[in-house]
Amino acid sequence: MKIPFDPSKSWHKSISGAVAAGNDLWLRVVLPRDFGVTACRLVISEDGKPDRIIDMTWDNTDGIEEWWQTKIYLDSPSLLFYRFQYENSWGKTDIGPGAQSHLGEIGSKEKWQITVYSPDFRTPDWIKGGIIYQIFPDRFCFSGHKKKNIPDDRVIRTDWGGLPEYRPDSKGIIRNNDYFCGDFKGIEEKLPYIASLGVNCIYLNPISSAHSNHRYDTADYMKPDVLLGTEEDFASLCKKASETGINIIIDGVYSHTGADSIYFDKYGRYGKTGAYHNDSSPYYSWYNFGKTKNKYDSWWGIDTLPETNENDPSFSEYITGENGVIDKWLQLGAKGIRLDVADELPDEFLDKVRLAVKKNGNDNYLLGEVWEDATNKISHGGRRRFLRGAQLDSVMNYPFRDAIISFLLTANAEKFMHTVFGITENYPPEALHCLMNHLGTHDTERILSLLSGVCCDGVSREGQAGISIPPDNLKRGLKLLKTALVMNFTLPGVPSIFYGDEAGLTGCKDPFNRGCFPWGNENTEILQFTKDLAQLRKSCEVLKDGGFYPISATLGCVAYLRYKEGTKRIFVVANKNPEPITYRLNHDMQDMMPVFGGARLGGGVIVPAEGFAVLSDR
Repeated sequence: MKIPFDPSKSWHKSISGAVAAGNDLWLRVVLPRDFGVTACRLVISEDGKPDRIIDMTWDNTDGIEEWWQTKIYLDSPSLLFYRFQYENSWGKTDIGPGAQSHLGEIGSKEKWQITVYSPDFRTPDWIKGGIIYQIFPDRFCFSGHKKKNIPDDRVIRTDWGGLPEYRPDSKGIIRNNDYFCGDFKGIEEKLPYIASLGVNCIYLNPISSAHSNHRYDTADYMKPDVLLGTEEDFASLCKKASETGINIIIDGVYSHTGADSIYFDKYGRYGKTGAYHNDSSPYYSWYNFGKTKNKYDSWWGIDTLPETNENDPSFSEYITGENGVIDKWLQLGAKGIRLDVADELPDEFLDKVRLAVKKNGNDNYLLGEVWEDATNKISHGGRRRFLRGAQLDSVMNYPFRDAIISFLLTANAEKFMHTVFGITENYPPEALHCLMNHLGTHDTERILSLLSGVCCDGVSREGQAGISIPPDNLKRGLKLLKTALVMNFTLPGVPSIFYGDEAGLTGCKDPFNRGCFPWGNENTEILQFTKDLAQLRKSCEVLKDGGFYPISATLGCVAYLRYKEGTKRIFVVANKNPEPITYRLNHDMQDMMPVFGGARLGGGVIVPAEGFAVLSDR
């Protein structure tokens, strides 16, 4: 029996993926004639509303199968879920997606999703087709420029490349106060290197004044951290980067501040003028205090990170208002903001952030940290509307990362395709093509460690510090990393490189994933591979904003096609099997030739063991 419904095919669903409001959408199911179907219906669900039941029209038959169809008008941005239901002499039967597949199954009560987004939704063109380079500023490059007015409680490291401090101090507190002194000038010096990777966007982890090396505990939003340099240094970096064809975006950390800040000032560093000691402080309304000052809301219960009331008028104005925090950094030269824990920020505040970012330039990039599917995420007591056109441009793409790693460690091809197709089906094209597709970040283990078989879960910091990777494991990890990079660079969205991944850095969880860049000791094999892949991406127009079509996903092998009218197609096969395979090409792919890995053989392509093949039209 044919598959009753496949949303990847226009014959079943007239518009691929998410749908702009103001469009008609045709849906069609195919059923065996001998089922004796007397009626077929479309069932549409929407949060907070009763299901809508729409009768479908009998369309045609070839004597063996018959087709039922209907048209729906999508009038405004919303989130819809749907399934089908047919009726015959045996009763009513549902048709929904399979548990690990986008394909329709008889008897499934699961639902597909339609994201309806604003027809005015536009995202920056400059990021599409590009490459992001993420930098943890303290560990990328130290220029050697001496800094003034360094707080006495900072530990200045002079052993570049040494193991980051992970042990608690004598009071049992992990301070994160050891600094290797990476700075703005160091990044500026390395712009030619970054450009050689095909990068057109640098994402910097927090740069505002703070009293930890990660700087997510903001001390003063309006000042750069003293060890990074001055405002003039930052402006110079942005200017020089722009001249190199690279835009810079910065971290916006607005869900909390540091307890050790001018706003909260728990420890009296700033004269006890902050909210903790002073009820009359202009920042007092920013925080939620309990019956005593020691009882206050903090981010995930970490008392060094007091939570902010983002919708407090004073706080909101400080961040998003005229001459506020966002204005300041964008006017110094930043081209956008990455919002830390965007799913923990309320909608009203996010709306204001978008307005603040875009008033400084419609092509500024607003990226959010959301770890799940951002189109159907539930947080802050309801379904979020991040990607319907009035908030974020796009998000960090953790689902793709998880899918790639899971496939390369388990060979579960079906699960990979289920995840990837789900994102491409649910995300509006404007958001899809500027996704930040990363294999690792400051919040995850280094990708090379994971693919080399290192498991950090449940391992103490002491244990993680002592992990070394056997040469054979590292060799296999590097091989898998190449396949991971190929997938990451060819899926919809913008590939992101976490500084040092291209140089072979390894490491477990924080702080071991935040080591110093190994200048002079790079793994030249993976570095050159990354550069070659960047050149391939640059040469293939279809990878900028082309469509995604799943070809197959079974037996440890996945294959997908990127296509766009008027451009050459790209066909990718990833093989997790321990032996080479010959992948038989469809009849319309017989003229395609390998451009990165693989070799043609007759009507197919040879794909190496645990390897890949990328083909293109001639």
